Amino acid sequence: MYRLPPEWAPQAAVLLTWPHTASDWQDLPSTQRCFAALAAALLQRAHLLVLCNDAQVQADAKQAITDALEQHQAAHSPVAYQVLWVQIPNNDCWARDHGPITVFDAAHQPLWLDFQFTGWGHKYPSDLDDAIVAQLSQSPFAVPRLAVPVVLEGGAIDTDGAGSLLVSARCVLHENRNNGLQRTDFEKIFETYFGCTQVLWLDHGYLQGDDTDAHIDTLARFTPRRGIVYVACDDPNDAHYAELQAMQQQLRLMSDQHGQPYQLHALPWPPAIFSSSGQRLPASYANFLILNGAVFVPVYGVSTDSAALAVIQNAFPDYDVQAIDCRALIEQFGSLHCVTMQLPADVIKGI
Repeated sequence: MYRLPPEWAPQAAVLLTWPHTASDWQDLPSTQRCFAALAAALLQRAHLLVLCNDAQVQADAKQAITDALEQHQAAHSPVAYQVLWVQIPNNDCWARDHGPITVFDAAHQPLWLDFQFTGWGHKYPSDLDDAIVAQLSQSPFAVPRLAVPVVLEGGAIDTDGAGSLLVSARCVLHENRNNGLQRTDFEKIFETYFGCTQVLWLDHGYLQGDDTDAHIDTLARFTPRRGIVYVACDDPNDAHYAELQAMQQQLRLMSDQHGQPYQLHALPWPPAIFSSSGQRLPASYANFLILNGAVFVPVYGVSTDSAALAVIQNAFPDYDVQAIDCRALIEQFGSLHCVTMQLPADVIKGI
């Protein structure tokens, strides 16, 4: 049996896959500036492993991060961490879903689980992304790899580190991923590969504009103090209202492995944000990254940003909560957590 550590466990590095011209980004310069600012902030807390499509993308990424670090260090102390580079062809930048999921065996040896990635149910090309973990395991940053013949994305799961796993049934059980697998099948998979013996299924909740079929990291997230931060909608006229009210009711009935209820932290509902073509974008404050004593929170330049940061600070009282402007990321229907994948301590050796 393996163990999936919670995100607040010590981390060695964060994986970023750099956006490039062959991917789907319409405003690539804005996206790359967002990535560079995020990279500069993350380097205050951990190493970065930056995966690039080719040598030119790597050169561009190096320059962008260098420029961002110069700006960032004007207001912060010099970074103590390194940027590590690897070139692997890729379709797009969503490292949360095509990156390795790291677990540990009984001897605390790391293993990279390589689940199948199909572009969120064959919505987008994913052949290159599905091969990333296999190639990464052969790189200088090699970790033993285990291929798992099941479609599952990293954004679809969240653990409290105490045996419970939070997942969205709408996503994990969707017929476009593993047609035929039932809840009991996945509960066995989660116990075998993650060491989780309680699966908390959310049957409600979604965001318009989200391509993932309701990844849990857009809706509800565990905290270290038996808490859950979740997306809440208080506007009865909003299309999300009924679903998110039903999700909130489910969360209120959930308890941990000891029968203790979770402390719930409701995030403010942001005003609707639309693309230039009029499509509503999935602006979720739940898509934050927990990293070595900090919580990096996506903000969108709207009136509820400050309130969202306050809720997350209350949920993580001992953490440094930092805002990252992710308006550019939701243009492609994802956000901060979606473009990052943590690599736990003891995974990358020699740094």
